[in-house]
Amino acid sequence: MSAKENILNHLRQNTRETYDLPDLSTLKPTTFDDPVAEFCKKTTTTAGARLIELPADGDLNAAVRQAYPDAKVVASNLAGIDAQLNPDTVDDVRQLMGVDVGVVEGCIGVAENACIWIPQQMKEKAVCFASQQLVIVLRREAIVNNMHEAYARIGASKDYFQQYKFGTFISGPSKTADIESALVYGAQAARGVTVVLVK
Repeated sequence: MSAKENILNHLRQNTRETYDLPDLSTLKPTTFDDPVAEFCKKTTTTAGARLIELPADGDLNAAVRQAYPDAKVVASNLAGIDAQLNPDTVDDVRQLMGVDVGVVEGCIGVAENACIWIPQQMKEKAVCFASQQLVIVLRREAIVNNMHEAYARIGASKDYFQQYKFGTFISGPSKTADIESALVYGAQAARGVTVVLVK
């Protein structure tokens, strides 16, 4: 018997009362009359990100440059972005450590919590986490009500994991208050996030 099985057997033998799991079938996921409006509100409040709404004929590169005029190193593999580094072609992932702004594409936005699903669509996913500032480009029609809908869409799509097997939800800048109860931004990833919503 393995140590794990031994521990589990001891737990089972010393369990006095058991309880049935609650019936969740009557719970309905949260929905909104206007998921896009809710997503925009939660992005700028709950998630603490900046939001730029770009018209259909808007210039994405100009919007990024206007948002971060002092950025010296931009990293992206998106067409139309004037980037100094491409996460598909860097020789060493450590080159992305000095990136001022990383620009990536989000595939699903979630209105209930302002999370954005970002599958790995570049060779080096570190651009999502090593950049000082992260810009996420998201299409308005990609916004869903809740995480249930988001996971259903992820599960139904084979495209998200064709080349790479990684994806992550990101909601606003990285922050933690674990250290002496002081809120610190950028502890694990980007110090700031800007969501560019495009039509």
